[in-house]
Amino acid sequence: MSLPNDPVMLLSVVNTLLRDRYGDLDALCDGEDLGRAALESRLATVGYRYRQDLNQFR
Repeated sequence: MSLPNDPVMLLSVVNTLLRDRYGDLDALCDGEDLGRAALESRLATVGYRYRQDLNQFR
């Protein structure tokens, strides 16, 4: 799957994938062949951090 470059659109796609397909961020990164640190860094540029207790970026 090709993820959007825009961080806000990326946030929407990632949270949807976490909600609908993956039990946690590690599973998403493994399943979509993404680097976790890079993904977290991109979303941090718009002020979002992964919340494991909610399984979403907030």
